[in-house]
Amino acid sequence: MRPIQAELLSGRELYREVVLEKLLHARESVWIATANVKAMYVESKGRFVPLVEVLDGLAAKGLSLRLLHAELPSRPFRAAFDARARLVAGGLELKVCPRVHFKAVVVDGAWAYLGSANLTGAGLGAKGDAVRNFELGFVTEDFDVIDRVTALYEAVWSGAECRACKLRAVCPDPIIPAPTKKGGMRSSRGTARLGKARRLKRHTSEPRRR
Repeated sequence: MRPIQAELLSGRELYREVVLEKLLHARESVWIATANVKAMYVESKGRFVPLVEVLDGLAAKGLSLRLLHAELPSRPFRAAFDARARLVAGGLELKVCPRVHFKAVVVDGAWAYLGSANLTGAGLGAKGDAVRNFELGFVTEDFDVIDRVTALYEAVWSGAECRACKLRAVCPDPIIPAPTKKGGMRSSRGTARLGKARRLKRHTSEPRRR
């Protein structure tokens, strides 16, 4: 076990530190991993705005933006995303993996949040203290921690984990298509996609939750 410098945060402290202090002021990149994605609102320039508006502004500055998520984002998030041509064109890259359950935000490759909060209003968003989730997480600039987080992120993002995955049958859009019987690669055409080369299929109604 190796000691590291980190700060443990809870509740609204996570929103202030992760979103207001770091994400909004990123200069090079923001990588987010979350199990759930909703159209959360944040404070920016004296008003509350959708997170996608903030991300669109960061994309306009040329930042590398990635969102790795486990399930279909909420309908309001998809609508807000669709309204931002820059994000749809690849300004915000998105990939889905149903096995993703870790929550992380890595800013500029030099600072990281790890904890329980998802990318939702009640998690990392600006919801009030009396209605937000009870969350815990820590933030750190420890390079070894950041290296390990980004290594896992990149392994999932690149599809390195796809070939051995036993949950392909429930994956809405495998990052790496399954091999055919002859050893080739089967097309994943027609599956759920979001963003540049990964577009969400439009549905008239939300899938029923079990």
